[in-house]
Amino acid sequence: MLTAFQDREARLQERELALRDRMQALRVADQEIERKMAALTTAEEELRQTLALADTAAEDDLTRLTKVYENMKPKQAAALFEEMDPHFAAGFLARMRPEIAAAVMAGLSPGAAHTFSVVLAGRNANVPSE
Repeated sequence: MLTAFQDREARLQERELALRDRMQALRVADQEIERKMAALTTAEEELRQTLALADTAAEDDLTRLTKVYENMKPKQAAALFEEMDPHFAAGFLARMRPEIAAAVMAGLSPGAAHTFSVVLAGRNANVPSE
């Protein structure tokens, strides 16, 4: 019986050592997961800042180009707009001051003016109203 108890005690000690090893491995794995999560959080914030910078740069470029078109003679701008994709040109017309956009539209061919008007009118057609 003493031998059975000693065997059982030895098995329990082996299991306890195995559990300790397993717990240590879990702690190491948990630390690694925390380290990787921190790195991912940092990378996500850096990406968010980069995207914000890119959005700002793109908006600045559009604003600058819109001002270039606004400062052109309406007939010259109209000639350029005639060559552009209607959605692209309509985007600039929408950003322009209304009196300048009107002068450019007056310089367009009737077909182009109609196309740009349709694009402008339909830009927000699918926006939910409620």
